[in-house]
Order: sequence, then structure tokens, then C-alpha cells
Amino acid sequence: MKKLLSLILMISFTMLIVSCFTQHHVVGEGAKGNRVETARTWYVLFGLVPINKVDTKEMAKGAKDYEIITQFTFVDYLIGFFTSIVSIQPMTVEVRY
Repeated sequence: MKKLLSLILMISFTMLIVSCFTQHHVVGEGAKGNRVETARTWYVLFGLVPINKVDTKEMAKGAKDYEIITQFTFVDYLIGFFTSIVSIQPMTVEVRY
């Protein structure tokens, strides 16, 4: 019972530490409107090698001022829970313009 509790605490602690990862980039003067485009990028070998490329400039649809937010969301962790067996991890990219 102690081993199971220790394992649950260790996994919970690890999830809390990892969940703090967010990158925020401002292009130009930042988002002027409230439009949002979202895409998911996929990585293999636990984030070392990207499988697909997300073109944020194309997602901004020609806007000169926009924001890019790259983060692990709850859905990414949920998907990653099942796909991590084969070392594939998703990450969400959001463009606000």
C-alpha cells in the first residue's frame, strides 16, 4: 500500500512540475482582435524530434500583429498518456490575431 501511495504521489508531483510549460511570443504589437487558430504539433522520442510542422504565419492569415502561445494542455497530457508508450507526445500551438 505504501509503494502504491508513493507511486501516485510521485506521478502527481511530476505532472505538476511539467504542466508549468508555456511559451508566449508576441509578433508586432500583439493580437488586435479576438480570433484564435489552434493546431497540434506532434513529437517523437519524448519531444526531441518533431513529426509535423505548424506554420504560425499561415495560421495568422496575413495578420502583421499576433501572438503565439505554445503549451501542453490537459488534452495533450491525456493523449500523451496513451501515446507515450511509443514515445509520441503532442503539443498545442495557438495563434491569436
